[in-house]
Amino acid sequence: MIIISKFIFNKILKNYTGITLFPFIILKYDKNDKSVQPYEVVANHERIHLRQQLETLVVFFYPMYLIFYTINRFKGMKHYEAYRNIPFERESYVYESDLNYLKNRKFWNWRQFILTPKDGVISSR
Repeated sequence: MIIISKFIFNKILKNYTGITLFPFIILKYDKNDKSVQPYEVVANHERIHLRQQLETLVVFFYPMYLIFYTINRFKGMKHYEAYRNIPFERESYVYESDLNYLKNRKFWNWRQFILTPKDGVISSR
């Protein structure tokens, strides 16, 4: 279920355009706001997270997300860099523009985005 909310993103999650809290996708959408990606792309990014949450039986997704984030911070990454290098986020960002991705996506595909030394990191803005 997709919910559109300007309030949540203007008051609480100011720097985000979407969040997935199974089974809901909550999006910031304002067709006049040029800083927000097209609705379809943001929605697809969050749908990828829904699939990841289902694969991790939902209850394991959130602790794993936090563990990956914490590990990234201990590696010396700043907040945004640590967030972007969470395997769940890496997969979602890589494939968010491919609106057919979920039709052919392999089970647990997010695992290929777990950082290895040769992968490097996605740097901050």
